[in-house]
Amino acid sequence: MRVKAQARYVRQSPYKVRRVLDLVRGLPVHEAEHVLRLTQRGATDPINKVLRSAVANAEHNHALDAEELIIAEAFADEGPTLKRFRPRARGRASRINKRTSHITIVVSDMNEEVN
Repeated sequence: MRVKAQARYVRQSPYKVRRVLDLVRGLPVHEAEHVLRLTQRGATDPINKVLRSAVANAEHNHALDAEELIIAEAFADEGPTLKRFRPRARGRASRINKRTSHITIVVSDMNEEVN
């Protein structure tokens, strides 16, 4: 059984989010939470929130045990970019791209991943 959770329009660059997701992909949930707690990156908070949501979905909707879940998939897609402008010299302006991302985490049962 594969259960997923998503966070959309997170105000964090997908590049920065992917660096943290690479650390936890394939780990058991309890180890991934430990890694996220010790990682000092801004993306750990929204990723931890999505991970807890996926675990809660698995427990509540599919009656899976949280201790036997692993992160089967974890990816960050690019969301819409907010375009802002910064004033520059001589009346010009330069663009600032404020990127957003859609974070998706899929958890599955350890026993089914082995098969």
